[in-house]
This record gives sequence, C-alpha cells and structure tokens, in this order.
Amino acid sequence: MNDPRENNHLDIREHLKFFSELAAEFFVQGEEAPAPTENSPLKALEERVLGCLKCPLAKTRIQAVPGEGNAAAALMFVGEGPGHDEDVQGRPFVGRAGQLLTKIINAMGFQRTDVYITNMVKCRPPNNRNPNSQEIEICQDYLFEQIEMIQPRVIVTLGNVPTQYFLKTRSGITSLRGKFHDFPQYRIMPTFHPSYLIRNEGNRELRRQVWDDMQQVMSDLKE
Repeated sequence: MNDPRENNHLDIREHLKFFSELAAEFFVQGEEAPAPTENSPLKALEERVLGCLKCPLAKTRIQAVPGEGNAAAALMFVGEGPGHDEDVQGRPFVGRAGQLLTKIINAMGFQRTDVYITNMVKCRPPNNRNPNSQEIEICQDYLFEQIEMIQPRVIVTLGNVPTQYFLKTRSGITSLRGKFHDFPQYRIMPTFHPSYLIRNEGNRELRRQVWDDMQQVMSDLKE
C-alpha cells in the first residue's frame, strides 16, 4: 500500500522543480482557446473589442487582444497590455512571459482553459511601454464587462499597472503582493508580472514569493 506521505513529498518535489526551472529557457506548446458560442455575451464583447477605435492604440496595433479562457472561471489573471507576440497572434500572454504564466497556471493544477486571462488595455502600446491613464480609462469598460460576465472569485493582478489601478494606490507591487485585498464582488491577489521574473531570472526569492502568492490563491479557491 502506498504511503500518502510519499505522494506529498513527490508533490513538493514537483513544485520545487518548477521553481528551479523558472530561470531557464523553456517552451510551452500553445493551447487553443475555447471559442465562445456565437450568441454568448463574451463573444459579442470580443467582436466589439476587435473593432474598437476608441483610442490612438487602435492606429498602431496589428489586432486587438480581448482575452481568452473559461467564461465561468473562478480565477482571472489581469496584466497591463498585449506585447508584440500577442499583437501578432491576437491572444493574451503567448510570448515568453506568457509561457511562464502558463507554467505557473499548470503548477497550480490548472490549464489555461480553466482560468480567464486578459489585460487592462486590449491593444499593444508602442514599444511595449506601459499603458497610460487615458488609454486605461478608455478601455476599462471592456475589462469590467468581462469581470461582470465571468464573475471570478479571485483576480490575480500581474505587476504594478493593474494592481495600482484596482487598489487605487501608488504603492509598488513589492509592498502590495502577498496578501488578499477584498472587494464585495471578488478578491484581489497582486503578484509580480512574469516578465519581471524573467528580467530577474537569477533571483530565487522572487520566484518563491510568487509561489507563496499562488499557494494562497489555491487555498482560497478550495474553501
């Protein structure tokens, strides 16, 4: 008979292995996002985003990136804006940072199709700069429509831009991450953006902190 403690040890070793690999080069095969049904509210919203011309970002984008995932997800990830790869493919978080996010999601016991992934703004800011306050204000209604439709239990904000927006603060992510911030409709867990982990790939403490944040999210979703 198998000792359940042995399975626990294997589980811990797998998570430790995951974080030892975060600083290394890797490739995660892209997954096809489930297509919204033709008459679904998310499908209608996606069509509006794809044709949006509300702000100057529409003039420089290749295509808008509405978001993707489970229309009834309990967990949502929100980044700042699409990058080059996302602009080309029309999908959120598919570049190197996206591959890392996928790996984190998998380590939590989920697939990308189990969660919902999107950004504060739906078009790529030139040169991958942060979106400015005007662009966020113009685009924010799309995000809040997504939240209202999906009704996630937990929203993980990735980096300073979405975290400062949701929490209405100028404090940095270092001081805000690691604890839940409660709202009537959902809970916010701020954590470092995957691209920040990549830029600091030799910093094991940052990886440990992200995993601590995700463990809190996993525990909350099990309650």
